[in-house]
Parts: sequence; structure tokens; C-alpha cells
Amino acid sequence: MREPANILQLAALQPDYMGFIFYEGSKRYCEGHIRPEMLAEIPAGIQKVGVFVNESTEVILETVQAYKLDLIQLHGRETPGQCRDLKEAGMTIIKAFSVDDHFAFENTLLYERYCDFFLFDTRGNNYGGNGTAFDWEILKGYLSDVPYFLSGGLSLENLQSKEFEKLRPKPHAIDVNSGFELEPGLKDVEKVKELIKLMKEKN
Repeated sequence: MREPANILQLAALQPDYMGFIFYEGSKRYCEGHIRPEMLAEIPAGIQKVGVFVNESTEVILETVQAYKLDLIQLHGRETPGQCRDLKEAGMTIIKAFSVDDHFAFENTLLYERYCDFFLFDTRGNNYGGNGTAFDWEILKGYLSDVPYFLSGGLSLENLQSKEFEKLRPKPHAIDVNSGFELEPGLKDVEKVKELIKLMKEKN
């Protein structure tokens, strides 16, 4: 999210999380579009997630403090050591992993002690935002107790599919972007409204 009016429209729908990308390489880069005072208007029940890619610990902590973020999502090549440092600084951490047919869930093991959640996205040429889904069958190999976010090419169509219904283990949350946007950084409010209704029906 990064457009002030769109943020307030979405906040009225009471999603569990709202994400803000602090990575200059992203077409959804939010700095220069949002102000800390504006994020303070978001209802307390919505957790604000800052997304970072290969950023220094110092900059992450400064950004969290400036924007009063609730969680951080690390979407690059961050090490278990950096996750430990951030955890010790009081951060709640989502560590993202890029998944393809050759992905091994052993890659997550060294991160388990320092991350509150994992996020599984589709491997592509960019850090996130590739707009395609990976083969969810792979998730049967995920045996960790760390809850995960499902990401990558999610749409109203595939979230109503038998494949999503059969997904095991179930995701803690879903992370949606391109399938619910009018353009990068601008959400389609009606589609998100449908999504929230759909997810509530499933629960």
C-alpha cells in the first residue's frame, strides 16, 4: 500500500495486515508517498508490515520506529544472524523464501529460532511481485511449527479452487498483491472486499 486515500479505503475493510514496501527496487516502493502520521490513522487492529530487501539492521530499526510498524517482512538474502539481531531488538519477523519445484524446506531450519512466521512466494527474477503461483503440492513437505503466509500469484479464482481447499498445512495468512490491484501500489477495493468475505466464509 502507498496511496493515502486507498490506504484509508482498505483500512475500513479491517484486513488483519497491511504491507508497506521499503525497497527502492520495487514498483510499489512507498517512501515519498506515505507519512508516519498517516499510518497512525490506521485502526489498531490492523497490523502494519514493513517489507525490506537486503537492508541493514540499523535502517530497518530506524524505519520501524519512524512508521511505528508492527512486523517486518524480510524478502531478500537476510541471514539467520541478522534475523537474530532483529529479534533481539524486539522485532516480530516474517522471513520470505522463494519457492520453485526444487525448493527444500531444510532451507528454513536455521531461521526457525529467530522468525515468528515464514512466507512462501514464487521464485522469479524479482524479489516478490512475480504474479504467478507456485505448485502448492510442495507445501506437503513443510513440517515446521512456524506458521506461514502464502504468497505468489493469488487471485479470487485460485483461492476458491479445490487446490486451495486441499492445501496442507493451512496457511496462517495469505499475502495478496497483483491479483487485487488496479496498478502497482493501488488496490482494487471491491476485489479486496470480495476476498475478505471469501476468507471469512472459509473460517
